[in-house]
Amino acid sequence: MTPQHPQNNMEPQTPEQLPAETAKALPPLTPGTLYLVATPIGNMEDITLRAIRVLKECDIVAAEDTRHTGLLLQRLGFRKPLLSYHTFNEARREEEFLSRLKDGQIIALVTDAGTPGISDPGQRIAAAVLRAGLKVESVPGACALITALASSGLPTDEFHFIGFLPHKSGQRMKCLQSALACPGVIALYESPYRIEKLLGEIQTAAPERQVVLARELTKKFEEWFRGTPEELLTQIKGRSLKGEFVVLIAP
Repeated sequence: MTPQHPQNNMEPQTPEQLPAETAKALPPLTPGTLYLVATPIGNMEDITLRAIRVLKECDIVAAEDTRHTGLLLQRLGFRKPLLSYHTFNEARREEEFLSRLKDGQIIALVTDAGTPGISDPGQRIAAAVLRAGLKVESVPGACALITALASSGLPTDEFHFIGFLPHKSGQRMKCLQSALACPGVIALYESPYRIEKLLGEIQTAAPERQVVLARELTKKFEEWFRGTPEELLTQIKGRSLKGEFVVLIAP
């Protein structure tokens, strides 16, 4: 288990704080574009200057949780109109997105943390915008999957990401066994409420595999666990663990 480290609370630099000549050289945002903006997964310093500028200059911010994103914008020092966009209203919002973009509006889409579309809302609307002949542009940044993989100590030349497993036991095991047949590292996300269940399933399907668990990445209480499924079950047994896990299974 890696020792915990303190979170750095320094405020991110804003585009206005850049040298004048650099700020002038920044390209303007493109009207009628959907920007997929990555936001911090924990440490606020992990937001990019480009992400801040897009959020500030767009016409509207579409957010998975408008309250959460409102606090983020407040911390960055500005406000923007917010539009709720999440798993349960994706279909209903599609036409509104397309209408706004066709009118030349600039929409920035964010989720609560990380990169939109990666096990978060965003993929569906991005596909719809592209089908309509409109533009989608990514503003890269934090992603829990890549953050964990880079520091895992496991091979990074090939990996297979399967998001969240289904909730039903039969479907979970079928999906897991199919993934384990792939070469390279298997990467997935799991809820703290199902992490013990998942480790038990991995122990059944591949007891000899090394597994890396990462939680609260980039935060004050970032924590890592490494070992076989049986060893990890012993490490976390009886602990109250919060925050989603990134789970990496060695080849």
